[in-house]
Amino acid sequence: MEELVRDVAEAMRDIPDFPKKGVLFKDITPVLADPRLLQRVIDWYAQPYAPEEIKAVVGMDARGFIFGSPLALALNAAFVPARKKGKLPYETVGAEFDLEYGTATLEIHVDAFQPGDKVLICDDLLATGGTAAATCDLVRRLGGEIVACAFVVELDFLKGREKLDAPVRSLIRY
Repeated sequence: MEELVRDVAEAMRDIPDFPKKGVLFKDITPVLADPRLLQRVIDWYAQPYAPEEIKAVVGMDARGFIFGSPLALALNAAFVPARKKGKLPYETVGAEFDLEYGTATLEIHVDAFQPGDKVLICDDLLATGGTAAATCDLVRRLGGEIVACAFVVELDFLKGREKLDAPVRSLIRY
């Protein structure tokens, strides 16, 4: 795993002052550009959860979709998008959460899970934890059982994992 951490860290690039001044954005697109590295990341995501009989992988809008879809395939599970308000066509349930500059709402289709379904939540990055906490809330309200929340990158100094009442797994922690 140390080799994977090194390879992903070397591939990522820092973008200063994006999306606003003072923020150092961790850009994962170079990881996505390398098919072998991307496959290794998907394998890292999937490996500990294969024995869990995961029924659904939830990926958060939008970069969680990039990792969530192939992860769902690797686990022979459904992929469930957690989308920004108004983007899903069927009946939804939503959860509002705070951002640094306001609030946002995520929604999931009301029929995304059966009661007791084992669910893995994934995204590219855990920062303040608001998006992931809202997603956990939605999964539980719909009857899903959260096995874990998994991220490629975690920004420890923002303490996002403290907002999550589920196991958290991160490949790289800053």
